[in-house]
This record gives sequence, structure tokens and C-alpha cells, in this order.
Amino acid sequence: MASRWKILPRIVAQSGPKHSASVIWLHGSGDTGPGVLEWINMVWKEEFQFPHIKLIYPTADPIPYTPNACQPSTVWFDRQQISPMVPEILSSVDASAAKLNDLVQNEVDSGIPLSRIIIGGFSMGGGMAFHMAYRYQREVAGCFALSSFLNNESVVYKKLRNVEDRSALPPLLQCHGTRDELVLFDWGKTTFKTLTDLGVCGEFHEFNIFHEFNKKELQILQRWILDKLPPD
Repeated sequence: MASRWKILPRIVAQSGPKHSASVIWLHGSGDTGPGVLEWINMVWKEEFQFPHIKLIYPTADPIPYTPNACQPSTVWFDRQQISPMVPEILSSVDASAAKLNDLVQNEVDSGIPLSRIIIGGFSMGGGMAFHMAYRYQREVAGCFALSSFLNNESVVYKKLRNVEDRSALPPLLQCHGTRDELVLFDWGKTTFKTLTDLGVCGEFHEFNIFHEFNKKELQILQRWILDKLPPD
């Protein structure tokens, strides 16, 4: 399937001879794939990689972003404001989902099954990952969301209510800073509770940090990824 990305994804190859799994990491609003990769490596103190897992850091296409006075910004979707109280702008969510579906299909076409792919992200990237894992690609190996939330009336919740076999839903890792002043801790915790009440099997970790991640959080994520995507 032909790629529709204007900006090619930044890819970190596996450190071993061959990759048998893939992780797609989505950046936060206004950031880029290379930008979040640089931040991860700065926190990790070296390159964050795995012997058998390819890491993919795509960049969202610039679109008019309402909280930024409708100026173009690299965001996965538009929203009225950063709040769970407002309705989702699904047209922009679904536009990014179509491109991310292409990216997932590229991995499948290269020989990586959906059961060996994880989708996750930071902030808005985690919000987009919720839509991908629980609306579009429910056969993936897992979903992670760092400092993220869903709107209170999210279509993700509505879709999950109609799922017959909830035991097959992708497992979730969610992390959040208790001092986060941009995406409030309670928003993330409420999102996690709602998802798990709807049948998602997950784990939630809290940290005494702001809207950011730290090395301990990345260590938990590393272990979780290896648990879901062990060497083949």
C-alpha cells in the first residue's frame, strides 16, 4: 500500500541482525517523530532500542489546530480545547488513523503480524494510540499511553461497549505524572478506569512529575514491551 505521509517516519532499527516485531511511537502535539526520539534518548542516556524490535516514530501532518489559534501544527487531530469535557473532532482523528493504518499495513506486508506490533505514544500521541488500538487495529499486541487521556464521551468507549469478546482486546500500559498541569492526572486515571471497566486489561503507573516522562517510566515501558513482544 502506498504511503500517504508527507514526512517519512524516523526509524530506529533493531540492534540485532533481524527484527521480528515493531513498535509505533506517536509524538505529542506540536512535536515530531525525530523530536520525541531525541527526547527519549536524552532521558534514557543512550539510544532506546531492542535487539529484535524496530521502532517507528512517524510525524503527524501539519493541520490547523484550534487551541493554537487555528495555526498549522503537527498534531494527530484537532480539538476544541485540551479538556475531556468537549466533543471529539472525529474527522481529523479518522484522517490520521487512515495514514497510520497504512503504516501498520506496511509492517504487515513486510512480514510482521499484527500480534507483533505495539502502538503507543506520549500526550496526544497516546490519545491517538487509544483510537488505533481500540477502534482500528484490535489485533495488535498492545497499546501504551504516557500522560494521555480520552474525552469523556469518546467514540472509543462507545465502540468498546459493542465488542463481544473483550478478552481479546490489546493490553494497555498507562503512565501519568501526578503534577501534570497540562493533561491533568485525574483525566488519565479516569480514562484508564473507563477502559478497564469496558474490558481492557491494563496497568497504571503514577510518577511525581509534570507533563513529561522520566527514566523509571521508560524502564517500565521497556519491560512491558519485551513482555508483549519477546524474541521470536
